[in-house]
Amino acid sequence: MKHSLKGFLASTAAVAAMSQAAWAVDLEFYFPVAVGGSAAETIEGLTDAYMDENPDVNIEAIYTGSYADTTTRAITASRGGNPPQLAILLSVDMFTMIDEDIVLPWDDFLSEEEMEEWIGGFYPAFMRNSQTGGQTWGIPFQRSTPVLYWNKEAFAEAGLDPETPPATWEEMVEFGEALTLRDDSGNVTQWGVRIPSSGFPSWLFTGLVASAGLDGLANDAGTEVYFDAPEVVEALEYLVSLANEHEVMEPGILDWGATPRAFMDGNAAMVWTTTGNLTNIRSNAPFDFGVGMLPENERRGAPTGGGNFYLFKGSSDEQLQAAVDFVKWATAPDQAADWSIATGYVAPRPDTWETERMQAYAEEVPGALVAREQLEYAVPELSTFEGPRVTQIINDAIAAAIVGDKTPAEALADAQEAADAILAVYR
Repeated sequence: MKHSLKGFLASTAAVAAMSQAAWAVDLEFYFPVAVGGSAAETIEGLTDAYMDENPDVNIEAIYTGSYADTTTRAITASRGGNPPQLAILLSVDMFTMIDEDIVLPWDDFLSEEEMEEWIGGFYPAFMRNSQTGGQTWGIPFQRSTPVLYWNKEAFAEAGLDPETPPATWEEMVEFGEALTLRDDSGNVTQWGVRIPSSGFPSWLFTGLVASAGLDGLANDAGTEVYFDAPEVVEALEYLVSLANEHEVMEPGILDWGATPRAFMDGNAAMVWTTTGNLTNIRSNAPFDFGVGMLPENERRGAPTGGGNFYLFKGSSDEQLQAAVDFVKWATAPDQAADWSIATGYVAPRPDTWETERMQAYAEEVPGALVAREQLEYAVPELSTFEGPRVTQIINDAIAAAIVGDKTPAEALADAQEAADAILAVYR
C-alpha cells in the first residue's frame, strides 16, 4: 500500500509539473550589451530570478549583440511575423519603432493608479525620450549619462589636485595640457583627455552642445533638428580644438569601445564615457580614479542615454500582461538596485536610491551619484523620425570636422540641409 501511495503521489506531482509547464506563458526578450563587464550575465540572472518567483512564466533572454544589432533583429523579426514580446532598445529608437508600427504603448496595459505611481515614478529627464503624443512607449531601464572619469594618480603626478576634476571647458584644456606627456622623441605617452568620436559620437557631442547652452539637438516631437545652431557650431569647434589647437587629445576618430581600456591602461588621463562603464572601470582600473560631471561652458549639461524596455505587437494578451509584469518587477527597487550596482547604469527611479543597498553602495562608491545628480541638468539625446539616418548625418558631420574635410560650420550647415530634407515630410 505504501508503495502504491508513493507511486500515486509521484505520478500526480509529475502530471502537475507537466501541466504547469504546458500552461506556462512563453516570452522572448532581446537585450543588447553596450558596456564592458558582465552585463549579459546580470540580465540572465534577473530573468532566472523572476522565473523562480513566477514558475508559470518562461522567459528566453536572448543576447542580440550591440544596440544596432538588436534593433535590426527586432524589426526583422516583427516584419517576419515572429516578434519578441520585449526588447531593450535605445531610448532614441522610440520614433523608429512608432514609425515601423511594431510596438505598443504601455499605457494600454496599466490602470490609472499604475500610470501615476509606476510611470510617474521615473526621473522626468529619462521620460523625455520615453514618451510622445501623450503616450508612454519606453520604460527606462539601462539608462545613463556620460560622465568624466579622471586618473587621480596622473593628476597628482602632474601637480593637479587629485580630488578636483576640471569644472569648465577652459579648465579641461588647462588640465589636459598638464596631463599630456611626451617622451624624449616627442611621442605622446599619455593624452590629457579622450572623447570618443565613433560608436555614439552624437551622444557625447550633445554633452558639449548642452554645455554651450542648447536644450538638445532636436525638438521633442522628433520632427526638427538644430544642427547649424550657433551653440552646436561652438561645441564642434571646441571638440576639434582639443586635438588640433591644444594638442591634449589624440587626433583622428577615437573608438568608443576602446575608451575604457585606454583609460585603464594609462593612455588617457581623462575620458568621457557612459556611467554604465563605472563597474567595469572600478573592477579593472589599477589606480584610484574619480567620476565627475561634464565640464560646463555656458551652463552644466549632459544628455541622457541608454536603453528602454519596448513592448511588441503580435503577441497574445497573456504574453503581453506577463511581459508588463516582468518589466514592473525588473524596475522595482530591489531588482533595479541589483542592476545598477552590477553595471553602473543609473537607477532610473528615486525609490531605488532609497533602498539600504543603494545607500550603502553610494557611500562606498560616491561616483555612482554623479550621473543621478547630473540629471538635474540633463537634456534629451538626439531622437527623431528616421532616427538612424538623421543621427548618421550628424555623426558624419562630426567626423568630417575632426579629420579636417570641412570646417565645423560647413559640416553642420550641410548636415542641417540633409536632415531637413528627410524630416520635412513629418512636419
